[in-house]
Amino acid sequence: MVIDFEKGGGLVPAIVQDAVTGKVLMLGYMNKEAYELTLEKGLVTFFSRSRGELWTKGETSGNYLNLRSIAADCDGDTLLVKAIPAGPVCHTGSDTCFGEDNDPMEVSSVDFLPYLEKVIRDRKDHPQEGSYTNRLFSKGINKIAQKVGEEAVELIIESKDDDRDLFLGEAADLMYHYLVLLVEKGCSLSDVAEVLKTRHSR
Repeated sequence: MVIDFEKGGGLVPAIVQDAVTGKVLMLGYMNKEAYELTLEKGLVTFFSRSRGELWTKGETSGNYLNLRSIAADCDGDTLLVKAIPAGPVCHTGSDTCFGEDNDPMEVSSVDFLPYLEKVIRDRKDHPQEGSYTNRLFSKGINKIAQKVGEEAVELIIESKDDDRDLFLGEAADLMYHYLVLLVEKGCSLSDVAEVLKTRHSR
């Protein structure tokens, strides 16, 4: 990735996006040193134009931006930074510097599954202590597959009764463990959807 820091007098704009929800969080500026520190520490670091110094987002508030990826645009003079925020991003206390909420619970029910899949994938790539998802991943494919089988059986059992809430609860358990299995196998909901699309067109 080639970044043209000289084009903007040593600085390039860096658009920060939530790596899971896709919400745009803020805009900052990076010089070469800030960019290299961001990669080194895994915490998004900028160059303050007003103070004339480097600053790591969250170093005062604790609301760090945990780096997931950085990409340059086609001209190499703008960066797209994907990160996981540790708290509100704006100094005003807002989730974003644009006054928007970044609450995954506000996405539509249809959009929640892709969101959950991203969360599970992020847990696999960046384990968190105490996470049930990470405990599953640590036990390997056999245990994950076994859990999917167990949840499927429990769903079948509940389907024979008339308790809608219990049935939906078991269906949700199966869906969650199914997503974990997909991620462990390096697959996605989109991959499965492509297979279904192919079959549908026959």
